[in-house]
Amino acid sequence: MINHVGSVNSVLPEVDKNPVVVLGDANIDLFITDDDLTLSSTGEPYLVSGRLAIAQDIKHMIREKGYAVRMIGERSKDLRQHYMKLIEIEIEEDRRLIPGTAKVTEENINTLMVTANTIEYGTLNLGVTYG
Repeated sequence: MINHVGSVNSVLPEVDKNPVVVLGDANIDLFITDDDLTLSSTGEPYLVSGRLAIAQDIKHMIREKGYAVRMIGERSKDLRQHYMKLIEIEIEEDRRLIPGTAKVTEENINTLMVTANTIEYGTLNLGVTYG
């Protein structure tokens, strides 16, 4: 599923059109698509939990901190790597992740791949496209 977030797009882990929330999960969030709540046919907002909620939080952090936006048009490989390291540092602050497992790589000039291991849900893979 691709979420368009202004100038930052991200590929969240695949979910059905109707995301599932695990009851009793402490990581529950509203499901956001195209900068808006995702609503059911009855107008109720969908909720997400687990790995998808964490991925959505990371995506929003990258957008709010402006790191990917700063990388748009940046030709210096050193500066792009610097911004990727700053993103990793911010991701490492998330207490739901195993410390030291966050990694941000550049798949191409406009795409970042974020990987990290969560404490409860296994490996998280998140693609962020900017530009």
